[in-house]
Amino acid sequence: MHTMTLNNGVEMPQLGFGVYQIPLEETAEAVYEAIKAGYRLIDTAAVYGNEKETGQGIARAIKEEIVTREDLFVTSKLFILQTPEDKAAATIDHSLEVMQLTYLDLYLIHQPYGDVYGAWRALAAAQKAGKVRSIGISNFKSAKMIEFVGLTEVKPQINQIEVNPWYQREEDQVWHDKYGVQIEAWAPFAEGRHGLFQDPVLTEIGAQYGKTAGQVVLRWLIQRGIVVLAKSVRPTRMAENIDIFDFALTEEDIAKITALDKQESAFFDHDAPQQVEWFMNRMLDTEK
Repeated sequence: MHTMTLNNGVEMPQLGFGVYQIPLEETAEAVYEAIKAGYRLIDTAAVYGNEKETGQGIARAIKEEIVTREDLFVTSKLFILQTPEDKAAATIDHSLEVMQLTYLDLYLIHQPYGDVYGAWRALAAAQKAGKVRSIGISNFKSAKMIEFVGLTEVKPQINQIEVNPWYQREEDQVWHDKYGVQIEAWAPFAEGRHGLFQDPVLTEIGAQYGKTAGQVVLRWLIQRGIVVLAKSVRPTRMAENIDIFDFALTEEDIAKITALDKQESAFFDHDAPQQVEWFMNRMLDTEK
C-alpha cells in the first residue's frame, strides 16, 4: 500500500475505506471484509452513527490476527453540533470509548461551520495528550484553509474534500501543497453521477489496462498525490478498488481525464446561502 507523509511526520495509507451511508447492520462486517481485502485506512464520523460498528469490525480483525492495531489508520470526525471546545473534547473521548480504541490516527472537524476554532483547540489538546495522532479539517475551501492555518498554532495535517473527475480541484491542490496540508478525497466516484462508471473516456482508458472506470479514477487520484476513500459493502468490489497499484496512467490518459472537469460539486456548494442555512437550521433545531 502506498503511503503519504503528513506535515507532522505521520505516515498514512493513500487508499482507504469509508463507511458513509453503509447500513448500520452491515457496517461491522463491511469494515472487517475491507481489512481482510487489504485496506488499512478506515474512515468514519460521529454523524454517521456507526462508530461503534466500525470499532466492532476493527476489533474482530485484530482478534483474528489479520492485523494489529498499529497496522491500521483509523479516522473519525466531529460534526457541527459538537464544535464548542468542551463538547469537542467530550466527543473525542466518546469516539474512543464507543470504538473501543485507546487512540485514533486522525480526527477531523467535519464541516467549516460553528465554533471551529474552539473545536480545533480541543483537537490540538487531544493530539498533545496522545489520544489522536493527527488532526485536520474537512470541507474547508482553500481560502478558509489558509485563514485557518494562519490563525491556529497547530497546522491541519489533512483537509478532506470532494475530488472526482467532475470536480477536480486542481487549483485547490496548488494551494494545499503550498501550505503543506494533505488533500484527502471523498466521493471519488461522485456516487456514480453523470454516468461516471459508464463514461466513455474513463472506460476506454481502463480497457487499455484491463481495468474499470472506477479503478481508473482511483489510480488518477493516487498519481496526483491525493489520499482517497472508496466505499463498498461487496467484497468483490472492495478487492477491485484496491487493485490499482499494478498499472500507471500516461500523460495522455491524464490529459483526457482533465478534460472531463465540470469545475463544480456533484453534490452542493458549502458556501451557498441555502446550504449554510440548512446546516445552521439543523444545528439550531438539535440544540432546542
